[in-house]
Amino acid sequence: MCGLAALFAYADTAPPLDRDALERMGDQMQRRGPDGRGTWISEDGRVGLTHRRLSILDLSPRAAQPLKSADGQLVISYNGEIYNYRALRAALERKGYVFHTDSDTEVLLHLYAVQGEAMLAQLRGMFAFALWDGRSRSLFLARDPFGIKPLYYALQGGTLWVASQVRALLAGMAQRPTLEPAGLCGFFLLGSVPEPWTCCRGIQSLPAGHWLRLESGGQPVRKPYASLPQLWASAERSPPEAPLAEILRPAVLDSVRHHLVAHVPVGLFLSAGIDSGALAGFLGEIAPDTHTLTLAFSEFTGTTSDESLLAAQIAQTYGLRHHSRQVSKEAFQDDLPDFLADMDQPTVDGLNTWLVSKAAREAGWKVAISGLGSDEWFGGYPAFRDIPRWNRRWGWAARWPKLVSAFQYLYRQAARRYPLPPKGAAFLEYAPHLTGAWLLRRGLFLPWELPQWLEPDLVAEGLERLQLEEQLRESVAGVQSTYAQIACLEAGFYMRNQLLRDTDWAGMAHSLEIRVPFVDPVLLRRLAPGILGAQGADLRSKQCLAQAPSPPLPTSVQQRAKTGFSTPIAHWFSERVPKHWHWSRHWAIWVAKHWEEGLLQAAFST
Repeated sequence: MCGLAALFAYADTAPPLDRDALERMGDQMQRRGPDGRGTWISEDGRVGLTHRRLSILDLSPRAAQPLKSADGQLVISYNGEIYNYRALRAALERKGYVFHTDSDTEVLLHLYAVQGEAMLAQLRGMFAFALWDGRSRSLFLARDPFGIKPLYYALQGGTLWVASQVRALLAGMAQRPTLEPAGLCGFFLLGSVPEPWTCCRGIQSLPAGHWLRLESGGQPVRKPYASLPQLWASAERSPPEAPLAEILRPAVLDSVRHHLVAHVPVGLFLSAGIDSGALAGFLGEIAPDTHTLTLAFSEFTGTTSDESLLAAQIAQTYGLRHHSRQVSKEAFQDDLPDFLADMDQPTVDGLNTWLVSKAAREAGWKVAISGLGSDEWFGGYPAFRDIPRWNRRWGWAARWPKLVSAFQYLYRQAARRYPLPPKGAAFLEYAPHLTGAWLLRRGLFLPWELPQWLEPDLVAEGLERLQLEEQLRESVAGVQSTYAQIACLEAGFYMRNQLLRDTDWAGMAHSLEIRVPFVDPVLLRRLAPGILGAQGADLRSKQCLAQAPSPPLPTSVQQRAKTGFSTPIAHWFSERVPKHWHWSRHWAIWVAKHWEEGLLQAAFST
């Protein structure tokens, strides 16, 4: 896990790259890689790569980056981990390729030299990289299928700017970007900025499962190589190999084994839920010396939100070395400025991961495993139950648009006198349709609310550029079953743009690599047919997961109501939140007003 940046003066009219800008971008990402730093610049000064290293595989200096091929034609700066790199390396060695490091980075160089972009289909892991190909004088960028690792780029003045963080690009770019209305509107609608947008005009996220190539004197070519909807659509056409209960254990166990590949110890973020609890069970079987970590909050003591007691019980059940860290409101208030300064893009989430990552790093950890991603596949969110029910119960409203308009008018009039939930006005309009119901269930604000908080002209431009409804429809294209469509929406928007992105920047703020065994294409391809066959919307698949370790998770964990890996932030902010609001709406406004204040100062309505 590291940080990378690149500059490529691809246009004939562009000046040579700004070396100081490249260094500033690397400086901004120091905590992504405190173990080492390297920079490579071509002889003609037209392309440069820099790298910040967090040493996880091959800790020796020989694996430092940017890493060059033996002939000097290929140079790579890479962020992530390839968990099947040893198998890939063995196959290359059988063909006569020679390796000089024990790193996965060198495997990427050899694979690319032979296969080009086709090599991406063989990689099992999380990754984002920039690779200079001197043979074609092109810069090649790629990002993993689920978007675990971020990669941002901008085209400015005939130069391609690339970095692992938006803030790194802002630190390097001479011409400061202006506000991107689509990114800000997307944040208010969803609680995170949906890719490929950012809050900075001209800076884009390379979408998950895509590669981009830019040749000297040419124009960028961007193409997908992996698709979440295609994966689920394929699962719909494939009969299960066996009942889910039979295939789940070996499939998850295989993923956990792969995610333990490291030359440093690997710990586990442990809550009181099934997801991380099942991982604890598997780790107890294959890595019983694993340390686990749970956060505890005095505000949760004696409530169902207190995860510390059950987490300790899980760790004891599987013989793991458990630790608990108490976090107070005072500590949260002290940390808040640092938390906001570390936030790479506006988000209503990430605080829990930031706090537990801080505790993990203070305990000496460099790598942690998280249970993130299980709910998206196994139907753990309320959306898997609510959306089908809403579609069935309120489908008739789609045939009566005038009645819906009348309801909306009366509701909004009543909301002026009574503290009604703001989303209620749109219920009959959104609930009959799958993507609309998902937005109603998952969204923070709805489009018609935004002019209350943001400049109306900015909202109009932002919604037009964002085209959120079209994005939602495209994210389920070709998928037939309601369950799989909801899984695509949850994973393609909530998991990718919020959970995974927040996990990256919040962990890297403390020089901590966070791995997610459930977010694994090999695992999902194995399990998806069985999940659909089990009709997992009733959580049968979650119960299969709870039964998969040996012994199964304690009954107290299996029967516990889902609370999520939460913090008492709602309690801490309760005095500021209107009674009919969810606390996250207030939090979103506060975050947006304070994130990169100079950029957003003119965005809000007076």
